[in-house]
Amino acid sequence: MIIFFLIVLGIHLLVNLYIYIRGNRALKSTPRLRITFRWLMLFLTLSYPLGRYLEKVWIGPVSDVLHWSGALWFAGMLYAVMLLLGIDMVRMLNAVFHFLPATQTPPRIKLNLRTFYVVSILVIVIVTTGFLNAWHPRITRLTLDIPKQAGMRDSLRIVSATDIHMGTIIAKRKSSKLIKSINNQHPDIILFAGDLLDEDVQPVIRQDLGRCLQQLRAPLGVWAVTGNHEYIGGIDRTTEYLSKNGIALLRDTSMLIDNSFYLIGREDKDRNRFAGEPRKTVDELVQRLDTTKPLILLDHQPFELDEKAKAGIDLQISGHTHHGQLWPFGYLTDKIFEVSHGYKLKDQLHVYVSTGFGTWGPPVRVGNRPEIVVMDIRFR
Repeated sequence: MIIFFLIVLGIHLLVNLYIYIRGNRALKSTPRLRITFRWLMLFLTLSYPLGRYLEKVWIGPVSDVLHWSGALWFAGMLYAVMLLLGIDMVRMLNAVFHFLPATQTPPRIKLNLRTFYVVSILVIVIVTTGFLNAWHPRITRLTLDIPKQAGMRDSLRIVSATDIHMGTIIAKRKSSKLIKSINNQHPDIILFAGDLLDEDVQPVIRQDLGRCLQQLRAPLGVWAVTGNHEYIGGIDRTTEYLSKNGIALLRDTSMLIDNSFYLIGREDKDRNRFAGEPRKTVDELVQRLDTTKPLILLDHQPFELDEKAKAGIDLQISGHTHHGQLWPFGYLTDKIFEVSHGYKLKDQLHVYVSTGFGTWGPPVRVGNRPEIVVMDIRFR
């Protein structure tokens, strides 16, 4: 973990150094703006690491400002680098192949300054638009048929959300919006498919976000499984906090709900990495269940879909991918996961992978929408 942290920190510093060098060169003709830019880059480069460190020793307004500033800058940094690298590549290729029109251009110093302004405006527009997008989740609705008898039930309304990442960024206002939106759908059961909390549980405790969770209402209960972030934040502390605030956790266990269907909750795939213990296989989880009843599985990371289909699972709800969260990373998650987002029918297995409600890192989404998922299930 320390080696991974050092690698990430090193990349962070190098990327910011590249942006600094390009900006400092572009502002050569504007000394005052150049000095402001230097101080701003120093603040943005250090704000996130300092904010996360302060959260461990003293949580307050200062740590919040640093955390928020650094998180927003992650998105700004990504698109600034993409634009600058694109410009550099065009310049280098043009120096060799001379494909751009040989029209009269302004002096290099003016061209650099104009480039700085254009890149800055584009980054601000992209990040602002992505921020607004991230704060306006949609309601995604599906109607699914499971051809099994479910006791006295012929239907079930599931409201599901994944990847909330409650903490400094997804705080009381956004959490309250989540709870209100879920309750407004009049669910029979509420399911959270992992990453309900964002790593460190202290910001959640400080803001008493558990009180929001206590307001969730569903006759068949509020259920959740662990995600990788529950493990990153300390699995014992995070699960204890969730349990105290009305969330029933299924950790490699199953529950017969209303004598109608089985709800199976799987430990996160990263359990072995963080806890040194493997999770149960899907076959182990279903071997003692009455498979003539519907089997609904919560598994945070959408891997091993063939295994789930062969085991007789009828519905799997997952998250984790955020569908990349920031364009163009969605193309990468499409390559990693069989289903990066949305719905797929695999034999009898209905799979839904949510883009998630919250955000990790930057409170920005570009190229995808956050969501709450409403599933109306029809049984035979």
